[in-house]
Amino acid sequence: MKTLLFLFSFFQITMILGQNGTLKGNIRTEEANLPYANIKLYNSSFNTYISADENGAFEIKSIPFGNYQISINSAGYQPFEDAVYIDSPTTTKTFTLKEDRLNLDQVVISATRNRVNRKKAPVVVNVLSPKLLGATQSISISEGLNYSPGVRVENNCQNCGFTQVRLNGLDGSYTQVLINSRAVFSALNSVYGLEQIPTNIVERIEVVRSGGSALYGSNAIAGTINIITKDPVLNTWEIGTYFGLIDGDTPDRTLNFNASLVSDDLMSGITVFGLSRDREEFDANNDGFTELTTLENTTFGLKTFLKPNDRSKISLDLTTIKEYRRGGDRLNLAPHFTDITEELDHNTFLGGITYEVENKKGTNNLSVYTSGQYTDRDSYYGGLGGSRTRQDSILALNSYGVTKDLALLTGVQFTHNLKNNDIITIGAEYNISDTEDIIAGYNRLIDQQVHTVGSYVQYEWKPNDNFTALVGTRLDHVNVDGDYNIGGISRNASITQTVLSPRITLSYNLFKSLKLRGGFARGFRAPQAFNEDLHISSVGGEPQFVILSENLDTEFSNAYTASLNYSKNIRKMQTDFLLEGFYTDLEDPFTLVSTGAVLENGSILEEVRNGSGAKVFGTNFEIGISPSKEWQFQLGGTIQKASYDEDQVLFESDDSNTNETDVVVDEFVRNPNTYGYLNASWIPGEHFNMDLTGTYTGNMTVPRVVSETGFLNLIDTNPFFDLNLKLEYHTDISENFQITFSGGVKNIFDSYQDDFDIGPLRDSDYIYGPGSPRTFFIGIKLGKLHK
Repeated sequence: MKTLLFLFSFFQITMILGQNGTLKGNIRTEEANLPYANIKLYNSSFNTYISADENGAFEIKSIPFGNYQISINSAGYQPFEDAVYIDSPTTTKTFTLKEDRLNLDQVVISATRNRVNRKKAPVVVNVLSPKLLGATQSISISEGLNYSPGVRVENNCQNCGFTQVRLNGLDGSYTQVLINSRAVFSALNSVYGLEQIPTNIVERIEVVRSGGSALYGSNAIAGTINIITKDPVLNTWEIGTYFGLIDGDTPDRTLNFNASLVSDDLMSGITVFGLSRDREEFDANNDGFTELTTLENTTFGLKTFLKPNDRSKISLDLTTIKEYRRGGDRLNLAPHFTDITEELDHNTFLGGITYEVENKKGTNNLSVYTSGQYTDRDSYYGGLGGSRTRQDSILALNSYGVTKDLALLTGVQFTHNLKNNDIITIGAEYNISDTEDIIAGYNRLIDQQVHTVGSYVQYEWKPNDNFTALVGTRLDHVNVDGDYNIGGISRNASITQTVLSPRITLSYNLFKSLKLRGGFARGFRAPQAFNEDLHISSVGGEPQFVILSENLDTEFSNAYTASLNYSKNIRKMQTDFLLEGFYTDLEDPFTLVSTGAVLENGSILEEVRNGSGAKVFGTNFEIGISPSKEWQFQLGGTIQKASYDEDQVLFESDDSNTNETDVVVDEFVRNPNTYGYLNASWIPGEHFNMDLTGTYTGNMTVPRVVSETGFLNLIDTNPFFDLNLKLEYHTDISENFQITFSGGVKNIFDSYQDDFDIGPLRDSDYIYGPGSPRTFFIGIKLGKLHK
């Protein structure tokens, strides 16, 4: 009898354990259903991912009875986690997500090269969202990057509009710019590329300050900027136009479109985007020479994905950019008939394909990828200095140049999630950079090939919920083969080097709302031509070229960071406070020295040399408060100092001129010790919102060449405060058609440089402060808009 009872009980338990159930439900916000949220249901033996449909509904079938955790994520909302018990054929649940108004819980990938909640990331990651880029009315990437701590975009040339981004006080060549997490943004792209990429194609921009070299390559000494383009998520379409008047009368026009289509089963999708921009030239001081170039930009691209099954995904992105810009004087004439012209005609192609696959439990992920960029550029850099001699005319005709630039990256990455939630990431990459820049009339040549084989390993150790250690290293084998010629001077580089770049980051939750982070990273830059070395400016009516010095040594860096981050929701109020300290020690830093020498062809020479050493240190801070969904405030800034270990020669006097003396500096030039930003939004209802944004640039030292003597002066500039106002009204014509009107003023107080160098002999590099004067604008968007 006992045996029969035991067998009966055993069969009953087996039947219960062997049963499966279905979890049905709905994902919603406090006001409405939330479409396409990502849902994960899991326990130690079961793991599945699905997405809700366009109405927020979902259904998971064949779930063995038992206890589970459910995790729900959607962009713009705080993640939701809860326990779910499946003990019946059908279980129905409704889950409500709260809005993440400060983007604190956004999923990012730049911190660890894997998807991770921003708040939980062991590395500080700042995110620039499309909402912020729209609030600042940024047309291109370069206009919106200033709204992150430690980041400053500067304009370096009146004639061509060369911009570069500085991270933690270091110039653009120290920053690794990524497109969809791939390092194919070449040195040539860095000269003008930030102004060429439109914001309407951007899903978000992730900024990681300080050494990320263990993951992304040798140039990530100051940090990484990861530009992530839009994925197809919803069935939407949008057409928008913008019209601005620079200084009240110089037109700047754009027309853009975006459209996405996603299959009903969410297994495939495509988004296409495009932009056409036409900006006329702007002359600030009526001397007949431009301060802002004429600009024509046409961009078109697409991003698509296909999921062969629930565990694999193929992604493809393609972008073409055609841009023409010209600055100088008399833009209606052929370049060789003018006093100064810098004219660039770019044709750029960017693309990449990625295949990802994971195992059934979601513990192993393999990613194989290839990305590339190719730029074909026609250029003209010429100046006659007001003279019309036969020699000048011949030289002017020979100032046309051609540039071919290729960057290719292919790699593989494997990620393994251990049972204790530790994560191991290993990968290998092969990177090719091939640049040829020729201006025959000046006997100018940059012919450079850089081949890099890199491998990396990273271990994310999480012994408990409060502590995380991120330990990694990257091994790069770099081969540089370059020929550099200008005006009869020839240099070449033939370097083969293997460098190990370690990185360690620690994070600890002192309290639930207070996180402490700290880290160290080692980085390097092998001798080669970087973005600023490819830029040609006009000084005294003559072009100024850069060449690498002989026996240039590799530059190394040691970067240290520490931060405190306090984030807490107090009832309906969301708060976030960040205080971060940084210290970077540069060994043999690359420095640019104006030699004071004039070459046989009349051009001016600058030389890249190794400095004795330098230190950059300071503090970044950010404050974010959203007391309700109607109000959002963000304020951030940087206090820093960047100095050389020994006085650095900036201008080297010519021995033949006894009236000249060397100009030396002990701190970095064009580098303010204080800068920051603010962003305030008022959203009284679903139809109207107002954005007040602004940037502050403290005083700095800027070099200026005195055209009459060719001698270099150092100018102390005044601070600038650039304040912008945008008003926006949104109306729903129907469920599938909405219209948004906008208007406002950029640089309300017209805080703009007022001492530009003038005339054909001007120093075109003497430019600083905000990128444009007061600008009035209006805009309209229509379509099935994704709010």
